[in-house]
Amino acid sequence: MTSILALHHVGVRFGDHMALVDVDVAIGPGERVALVGPSGAGKTTFLRLADRSVTPTSGTVATFGADRVPTGAADARAACRRVGTVHQHLHLVGPLRVVHNVNAGHLGRWTRRRALWSLVRPREVDAARAALDRLGIADKLGERTDRLSGGEQQRVALARLLVQDPELVLADEPVASLDPARAEEVMDLLCDVVAGRTRTLVVSLHDFDLARRRCDRLIGLRAGRVVFDAPAADVTDAMGHALYRIDR
Repeated sequence: MTSILALHHVGVRFGDHMALVDVDVAIGPGERVALVGPSGAGKTTFLRLADRSVTPTSGTVATFGADRVPTGAADARAACRRVGTVHQHLHLVGPLRVVHNVNAGHLGRWTRRRALWSLVRPREVDAARAALDRLGIADKLGERTDRLSGGEQQRVALARLLVQDPELVLADEPVASLDPARAEEVMDLLCDVVAGRTRTLVVSLHDFDLARRRCDRLIGLRAGRVVFDAPAADVTDAMGHALYRIDR
């Protein structure tokens, strides 16, 4: 089976700092994988390799079975369409109506002219409404995004992801600033978005127990190295304590 994402002996250096060291990981279709580890472990760098915003210093990174870098506008749009991202700060445009933020999920397949025209007269409104309805906020379609609550804005970002329909979903600390109850809710929604198809989820999380409950595989990173890579059911409390230990 072709891997959705494969890192082959990857190292990433930023100046004198090695963010990742000899990482060798393959992630298949439909997996829900959590990257766990202390701050500075390399989780965000791992995700940035996956969306090609970072280039490895050594080794190779392959997405969807290919390690070539997209060339030209068409290839770039195709790559954008296949990889979806969820950020802690959501990256929504507050003054725009919700329908426009959801329609941003189409940008990988729309031409520039179509995207600009949609700002004047929204296109594919039924698809946006259906995505919002799945997340319980279809009535917010025409509202300004910055007038919504934080939880509603989280749902708008996930609706954008539904419209995009990517094969690989990357989420960088999507619940870091949330209380435990809201974190559970957002992770439930995120897992629901990727469920039922062969979408793959790779999410970085600080909450070790949440990762074990909501993902089927955990990759533990510490100081840029993979400490363990195991099914969630096999990851023990002792492994977590060792991963997050404070060296004195």
